Amino acid sequence: MKRLFLILLPICALVACNQSALPENGSGNFPDPSLQHGMIRLGQKLEDPYTVANMQKALQNVYGTKAERVDITATDLYVRFLPKDNEEYMALQKSGLYLLDHPMDYEILQEGDYYQDPEVGDEAITWQYAVVPREQKIPEGIRHELLDEVYISEHAPATRAASDIDWEEVEREAFRLTGNGQLLEQDPLTKAESKTPAGRITIEDPLFSGGKPFGVAGVKVVANIFVKIASCYTDRDGYYKMGKTFSGTPRYRLVFQNEKGFNIGFNFLLVPASVSTLGKAESSGVDLHVTKDSEGALFRRCVVNNAGYNYYSRCTEDDLDIATPPGDLRIWIFPDLKDCSANMLHHGAFISHTLIQTYVGVYLPLVKVFLPDITIGTKQMTYSDIYEITVHELAHASHFSQVGVDYWTPYVDYVIQSFVTAGGNPYGSGSDDKAGYCEIGEMWGYFMQETLKKDRYGGTVKQFGNAFWFKPDIFTYLYERGISRGELYRALTSEVTTMDDLKEQLITLLPDRETVIKQTFQHYGK
Repeated sequence: MKRLFLILLPICALVACNQSALPENGSGNFPDPSLQHGMIRLGQKLEDPYTVANMQKALQNVYGTKAERVDITATDLYVRFLPKDNEEYMALQKSGLYLLDHPMDYEILQEGDYYQDPEVGDEAITWQYAVVPREQKIPEGIRHELLDEVYISEHAPATRAASDIDWEEVEREAFRLTGNGQLLEQDPLTKAESKTPAGRITIEDPLFSGGKPFGVAGVKVVANIFVKIASCYTDRDGYYKMGKTFSGTPRYRLVFQNEKGFNIGFNFLLVPASVSTLGKAESSGVDLHVTKDSEGALFRRCVVNNAGYNYYSRCTEDDLDIATPPGDLRIWIFPDLKDCSANMLHHGAFISHTLIQTYVGVYLPLVKVFLPDITIGTKQMTYSDIYEITVHELAHASHFSQVGVDYWTPYVDYVIQSFVTAGGNPYGSGSDDKAGYCEIGEMWGYFMQETLKKDRYGGTVKQFGNAFWFKPDIFTYLYERGISRGELYRALTSEVTTMDDLKEQLITLLPDRETVIKQTFQHYGK
């Protein structure tokens, strides 16, 4: 995987227009040194209390001969997979399994965001661990090993409902008899209650809502202790509640795989979404409040997450009335850059270019999967700064949804060629034959950026004047005269590659506004 990483970096640097670009794949530490973004360090192997054998022994210990009336059979299989290539890995992902890259029955000496099995080596996909429902069919042909048959009482509703067994007490007894009693939250000699994790993840933006905390929306919260795993998404206000109870102290993590359909970052190139490890906390749940003074990667991910959630939520017929970005959108954060892009590489734009095909060679299928669609440079930026640039790039991604790869590839090609030939200016001079793609795309991006910024923070829509050779103010002028963002968006079809095309398309779509459209284009010299 390290070799692939070295191949991807120059491509990302090229598209992001900065050769020092390093994507945020887990650099930096939490204030607590035990919570780090590096590789997990494992300790000794522990005995899993959830195996069928151990749960049966625990049942016998708690209920004696009464336990004979209850038949414990495996609800799930604890399995590890070793996909040989990307195709096999994606088959596992599509099967709906929650995959962990480290074993679930080992002591964690040092927290982290990823693990690479040293026996597998750095050049291969590492073992992927999953709890597979007994009735689920495992994808064929993928190397795998059955590690244990396990019993999770919540996965056996018929057995749980038909008996008067206190399964939570059985679970706690299984912890004690396997030598894991120290993981229980209370004295093992006292009666303890298992709890359902619930809580709230919040953040604050000094310029929004009076600086009051608000939710980190649609982000995945995962908790596990051994093979017992629960996950859920936060709601729009940041609240979450798991669907299982825990007797011990689970490990919590935020997985930046938003329920709206976009992923932020990656972990060691394989997991297509960054993970912020929160460490162990009470079984009742963990609350987290994020500020600008929080750990940097966590803050940036939460801001981009919320900007994305807000943007997707507004792409409805009764609001912005535009298409959402394409599914499985990949966003990478570059903490040491200010440049951003909507290159849409993961969705195929520019990836067929001879330059990239020649450079990556046999790695092309992997590169297409792992490369980003959007890159966000966040160097020395506030919440409002990051919000502004994120919605700019998401507006581009919505444009891509309407025009597709054949339109986007010359657009990205123009930007890169301009950067190389125009002294680092990605917009060039506007004289190239592909300049129309850039002109229309960037007009839309800056227009959406500024109107969405006004919607959130108030004030007036910024006027760009002669800041660029293209004129975002054209869209602003039309918008302020009653042409909606949705109506402007529908004019951005794949056939519209010049300003003349755009003007004619707007007139065709809005014949009753022909006069104001012609006057606006004429006023701005177009």
